[in-house]
Amino acid sequence: MKPSIQIHTFRAMASPCELRIETNDTSLIKPLGNLVEREAKRIETKYSRYQHDSIISQINTSDGMAVKVDTETASLLDYAQNCYTLSDHQFDITSGILRRAWKFDGSDNIPHQQDIDALLPLIGWGKVVWENPYLTLKPGMEIDFGGLGKEYAVDRALLAVQQETDLPVLVNFGGDLRVSGPLHKGTPWQITLQSVEDHNKREGVLAVMGGALTTSGDAQRFLLKDDVRYSHILDPLTGWPVQNPPRSITVSAATCMEAGILSTLAMLQGTGAEAFLESENLRAWCIR
Repeated sequence: MKPSIQIHTFRAMASPCELRIETNDTSLIKPLGNLVEREAKRIETKYSRYQHDSIISQINTSDGMAVKVDTETASLLDYAQNCYTLSDHQFDITSGILRRAWKFDGSDNIPHQQDIDALLPLIGWGKVVWENPYLTLKPGMEIDFGGLGKEYAVDRALLAVQQETDLPVLVNFGGDLRVSGPLHKGTPWQITLQSVEDHNKREGVLAVMGGALTTSGDAQRFLLKDDVRYSHILDPLTGWPVQNPPRSITVSAATCMEAGILSTLAMLQGTGAEAFLESENLRAWCIR
C-alpha cells in the first residue's frame, strides 16, 4: 500500500510550523512531531529577544560588559560574522535596532531622518568585540538572530528527526522548509509558491527532491506612502529600505541556513536582485 503523509502542526517563532512524514504508521507522527516542536521552542526560548532570560537578552543588556556564550551560540555568532564579511556588511545582526524607527504595519508612517540617524551609531558588527567565547557590545547596541534563527531551527529539527527515522520527512517553519529526500519511489515533494497578493492563490509549484527552500519578501511587512512601497528589508548602512527589491525571492540550497542567507542577500540588492542570483548561479524564483 502506498504510504500517506502524516502531519503534525504547531506554532513557534510567530509562525505556523509543521512536520510531514510519509508513512502508514500513524503512531510515529506524535512522538516525532513533539520532537520537532521541542527543538523549535528550545531555540526560540534561547535566542528570542522577547524572552528576558534568553542569551540574546543577556547580551543586549550587558551595558558594555563581556558576556561568555556557550558553544552553540558561538557557532551562530561565527556564522553571522562570516555572513557580515561576505555580504560587504549588508547582513548585520546588530541592525535589528532599526525597528525603533521603522514600524512595518502597512501604514504610511515613514520615520524622520533624524530618528534613523540617531540609531546608525549603534549599528555595525565591526564595532563588536567577538573573541570566542566572549562577546562585548558597546552600550546601547543589540544583536538579533531574527535573520537566521528560524532557518537554524529548521535545520536542527530535521537533523533531530533523521536521528530517529529514515522515512521521508519535511520540516516547515513559516514557509522556510527542508526535506530529507524524495518521497516513495523517488517522487518529489510538491511545494506551492504562494501569490504575494493573495495567499489563496499560487504562483506555481516546485518539485523538490531534497535540500531546503526559503522565501524572503515584503508581502506582509511594508509601508506605503505616495504610491511608494517601502520594504521591511533594511540596508544597515543607510537605515533605509532597499530600493525596488522583488516582492518575493525563493532560493533553493542544501540547508535552510544557506538558502536563508542567500535569499536575504538577494533582497538586499534591490533592483539588482536577479543579477545577483544569476551571478551566484543559484536556483531561485523571483516575483516582482
